[in-house]
Amino acid sequence: MGRLSNRILMKGNEAIAEAAIRAGCRHYFGYPITPQTEISHYMAKRMRDVGGVFVQAESEIAAISMVYGAAGAGARAMTTSSSPGISLKQEGFSYIAGAELPCVVVNVERCGPGLGGILPAQGDYFQATKGGGHGDYRNLVLAPASVQELYELTVDAFALADRYRVLCLILADGTLGQMMEPVLYREDDAPRPATKDWATTGTKGQRPHNVITSIYIDPEILETHNLKLQAKYAEIERNEVRCETVGLEGADIVVTAFGTPARIVKNVVRMAADEGIRVGLIRPITLWPFPTKIVAEAAERESVKAFLSVELNAGQMVEDVRLAVNGRKPVHFHGRMGGMLPTQREILDTIRAIVRGEGGK
Repeated sequence: MGRLSNRILMKGNEAIAEAAIRAGCRHYFGYPITPQTEISHYMAKRMRDVGGVFVQAESEIAAISMVYGAAGAGARAMTTSSSPGISLKQEGFSYIAGAELPCVVVNVERCGPGLGGILPAQGDYFQATKGGGHGDYRNLVLAPASVQELYELTVDAFALADRYRVLCLILADGTLGQMMEPVLYREDDAPRPATKDWATTGTKGQRPHNVITSIYIDPEILETHNLKLQAKYAEIERNEVRCETVGLEGADIVVTAFGTPARIVKNVVRMAADEGIRVGLIRPITLWPFPTKIVAEAAERESVKAFLSVELNAGQMVEDVRLAVNGRKPVHFHGRMGGMLPTQREILDTIRAIVRGEGGK
């Protein structure tokens, strides 16, 4: 680990922006939308200090297209938005996947569908983890649960994007983006951009031209390209699963949650223990690749009677939990929508009902 700085009190959105700069991002393209606009504000100011490029694009579609161009030239590039804006970028996501370009995108989620509202939600899980755009592709999806993790996972996202030549998506929510917590910066170990011999940096007559494209008219060539992509995604699944577990040993009920709900659940674990109910927590940090093996192993534990997925949506990650559990144990769901956050008490009430055999939602 590198040398640590003093703790600095920062808003989540600003921690994302500073982390990107420290990770070597010098090309940022954005369009304002609540609740992530502070990222653009911060980048507009700081990019001048570090010799970078800030562009407020004319639209979300333009912003992701600019990311495509900068990433193709070998730059570390980023765009940020919130749920409706991310929807507009989906075609660009697919093109970036097809062209194998490394870049970072941040989604500070708000409520939907449609314009919805500006409060926190997790209704974009399907969009983030199942593709969102057209074709067979994956994005590497990181889910922070604190302002410190917003910083650390943004730094990591640039390294992961470069390592695998993929789009790395930070899936946060309005609460994390707007809240303030102390952040501890690492001063000297932010990964620096690697040499990218595939990038369109100009040949200077010293090498063949590099060509970046996602169009392959010949079906055999396109299938070969797709198989190459699938092999890369399989490698990511083998190497990059990240997950936090709490109290699984001897747990009666295992709760799965990510982001802001996971913070709430950690208090519920302690409250349940006071009543003699042993509750464990599985918090996926990578939503894709999903920690399927960890959930499956928890389902094999003799003490575990049931699972409960707590989310800010109508039930999305719970489908991946059910696939991992594969019928070994009952899987219940507790969700809130519209910007409403579940209280500790209502989650505990749901756990009590499951223990009594009454079931959750």
